[in-house]
Amino acid sequence: MTANPAPRPPVMEDVARRAGVSHQTVSRVLNAHPNVSARTRKRVERAIAELGYRRNTAARSLVTRRSQAIGVLAAGTAHYGPANTLLGVQQAARNEGYAVSMASLSEVTPAGIDDALEHFLLQSVDGIVVIVPHQTMLESLRSITVSVPLVAVGFGADEHLTVAAVNQRAGAALAVQHLVNLGHTSIAHIAGPQDWMDAVARTEGWRRPLAQAGLPEGLLIPGDWSAESGYRAGLELANAGGATAVFAANDQMALGALRAFSEAGLRVPEDISVEGFDDQPEAGYFVPPLTTVNQGFKELGARCIRMLLSDMAQGPSGAASVLNPKLVVRGSTAAPR
Repeated sequence: MTANPAPRPPVMEDVARRAGVSHQTVSRVLNAHPNVSARTRKRVERAIAELGYRRNTAARSLVTRRSQAIGVLAAGTAHYGPANTLLGVQQAARNEGYAVSMASLSEVTPAGIDDALEHFLLQSVDGIVVIVPHQTMLESLRSITVSVPLVAVGFGADEHLTVAAVNQRAGAALAVQHLVNLGHTSIAHIAGPQDWMDAVARTEGWRRPLAQAGLPEGLLIPGDWSAESGYRAGLELANAGGATAVFAANDQMALGALRAFSEAGLRVPEDISVEGFDDQPEAGYFVPPLTTVNQGFKELGARCIRMLLSDMAQGPSGAASVLNPKLVVRGSTAAPR
């Protein structure tokens, strides 16, 4: 008596048959090709899920002579923004059939950057994604050459680099303009660390609507992204008085400020309005729910990987794809009394 053979794993033709499309259409969906209608894409994705189809990455590597691996260099992943940018990139890479090799920098130094990039090249990765929006990182990338395509996440447009980014200045300006429109004329800022390019851009975004409205800059207090630094800044603002609103450069610092204002007897938003940046999942459950800026990390990761795959196929482009963030208005902001 012979055992029944193991069932054959589904192939692309099976997916095409189930979805009622050609195998070329299935390939376009798998490679995120733009020339596929949303309805057809959903039908193909449903067939993939129903059949449990998985790409044969080993066979694909033999054909393409690629490792099917991408190196991702990151820093600051203990913080919500960088961590979720990283998750978005990892998810998009997996969706395209690529494994991810990670390297994290505890300190952003030229030597550490060189070592990490060399580590990726020794692994024969097909491309590299950099999620380290520091000025030191930008200077290093401008001065070195790597033998595989590289996409930098979080930088502004730069002729030397392919870039995927969220418009940090525009996001901060959206938040502060909302406060100006409500009638606030004294708007403070709790800034992120100034060696982070995102923090610098958000501070610039805070200044722009104030200047356009002819308003003076409110008190600027440096923070370090932590709730503790936001708490200290909140106590300083409460003691100084005068401000009717504060824009914090991330949600964690806004959370700390909310605690400080509560302890100081200030009501939010009746006595002082508070805004954050990032729209972390808990932001809607702060007391009161936090007005903040949503960056769209999942879409940022998808754009980054699309650009990397394009550069892998056609050569470095030096292109920039900039995502516009969205303001999410909740109960922590209101017109001043």
